[in-house]
Amino acid sequence: MMNTFNELFHDSPLFVAVIDDSLVCRDLNAVWRDYLSMTTAAVEAIPVAQLFSLENELLLMDQITQVIHQGNVISGRSVTLREKDPAVRFMHKGLLSAWRISQTQEERMRALLVFTETTEYSRAINQFNRLQTTHELILNAVGEGIYGVDCEGNTTFVNEAATQILGWRAEDVIGKSLHDIHHHSYPDGRPYPSSECPIYAAVTDGKVHRGDDEFFWRTDGISVPVEYTSTPLREDGKLKGAVVVFRDITERRKNERQREAAYTQIKILKDLLERERDYLRDEINVNINFGEIIGESQALKRTLAQIEAVAKTSTSVLILGESGVGKEMVARAIHANSSRADKPLVKVNCASIPKDLFESEFFGHVRGSFTGAHRDRVGRLHLAAGGTLFLDEVGEIPLDLQGKLLRALQEHEFERVGDDKTIKVDVRIVAATNRDLKAEVEAGRFRKDLYYRLSIFPIEVPPLRERIQDIGPLAIQFLNNICKELGRDPLTLTRQQLDSLNRYHWPGNIRELKNVIERAVILTKGSRLRLDLAMSHNHQNEKPLIAAPPENNEFVTDAIFREQEKLNMVAVLRHTNWRISGTDGAAELLGIKPSTFAYRMKVYGIKQSDYP
Repeated sequence: MMNTFNELFHDSPLFVAVIDDSLVCRDLNAVWRDYLSMTTAAVEAIPVAQLFSLENELLLMDQITQVIHQGNVISGRSVTLREKDPAVRFMHKGLLSAWRISQTQEERMRALLVFTETTEYSRAINQFNRLQTTHELILNAVGEGIYGVDCEGNTTFVNEAATQILGWRAEDVIGKSLHDIHHHSYPDGRPYPSSECPIYAAVTDGKVHRGDDEFFWRTDGISVPVEYTSTPLREDGKLKGAVVVFRDITERRKNERQREAAYTQIKILKDLLERERDYLRDEINVNINFGEIIGESQALKRTLAQIEAVAKTSTSVLILGESGVGKEMVARAIHANSSRADKPLVKVNCASIPKDLFESEFFGHVRGSFTGAHRDRVGRLHLAAGGTLFLDEVGEIPLDLQGKLLRALQEHEFERVGDDKTIKVDVRIVAATNRDLKAEVEAGRFRKDLYYRLSIFPIEVPPLRERIQDIGPLAIQFLNNICKELGRDPLTLTRQQLDSLNRYHWPGNIRELKNVIERAVILTKGSRLRLDLAMSHNHQNEKPLIAAPPENNEFVTDAIFREQEKLNMVAVLRHTNWRISGTDGAAELLGIKPSTFAYRMKVYGIKQSDYP
């Protein structure tokens, strides 16, 4: 047994010594002897005070004495070994343990001292602490939030940025399920199962997962849009967890929304400009004479006075008159003399719009709202914002669509087809028609409320036959412009040609006059205008209502003439059993258009019930 003890004593990797009751070291093991540079196996008597640096010498001596005499045990007492070189400061620190050694009666009482050096251990611990501190400083210096999770999804670490973004402190989340704390549901309240969480997927499949459309929850219950990367952690090839790096993208989302809104607005403005460009390009093709009012007749002056009176207001205007009298010309004059002159005048020909496209044409549409809607479109109502909307042939609007137009005009707002966003507009309405809208209302083909909304200020444009004084100036203006457009040398109208124009009753009004002049210019080969060739067709197919004055220069008053014309119309209506249009109808028998005949019936107040 003694041999075994000696082997263990001398070969122990720890510092081991035997102390007697006089507190003198009687034996040292190999490790301690090497430390003290003792080459012989024999050990000289060495006082304990020479083995240790005794900051509290009396206390240690007393404790060792109690071990020897009373059998006490010292366990893990911090001490420092004395350096073998006295010039070196005491550096080797460790833990001292002591036990009393069994002895015979003849032997002196002894104690076994065991010293465990902790200097290297402390150095390693300090190095570890320094590394840990450095890593924590690095993690906390990073602007992105960082979480660590183990294979069970529990949080293992959290950096300062994560706390600042979400408010969760380390003590709130360490050891707890990260998903349950701030990734548990969608912003709309729907649950988000952890089995569907890409963060946890990195722990199971060992792949890197990224997301840029997720939300984390703050401590105050507000969701924060985040972009994150979940990277698996491995040790010796085995998955140990994952590290999650995320950033708050609230500001980025806000900027994206603003950018998208700006792009949308730019696109709307671009479409608006394109529509204005296309519209203006179309308007350039309209002959300039329809944008100027030419003439000095009393009938025209009455119309001009009405235009001047209403132009400066924002009142809705209804322009009445036969086809071709220049209703659009009057609408342009109203707009040009209004406070909206610097804004667009947008024309809508209601008779040319297919019923299925009425809403799209008026209000616009968004892409994909119906088959063929390949891109967003700005409607005419929006195009005219701040300006004037001219509704030509307003009587042609289908009855079932008139209500939608009325609402937009009354509320000054509308929605594009396929869009739920309300657009507000400030638009002045000028409408025109050659129909008798009152009769249309009575017949149930036109809404009464829309009629009253449009006809606040009616203006009746006289037909050209009531403006005989204006025929010559108009014809000369048309002739000059057409010659210039066709690259012809200037042509002139003779007095005889002017008289011929004045005698004709012009059922097509100004439009027909322009067509006749243009046809005459085209048919002219020399320097003399061939008006005779241009008007021959008209004279053969139209029956003038006003006969040439007799040679004795007799004449009748306007009242007598109108009464004669009225009686003539009643006579032809009775002859056709009050049928206006069609073969052998009243209009055809008189050689005029049905719309012209209907308009004259309205002017003269001719009703079948008054002529039984």
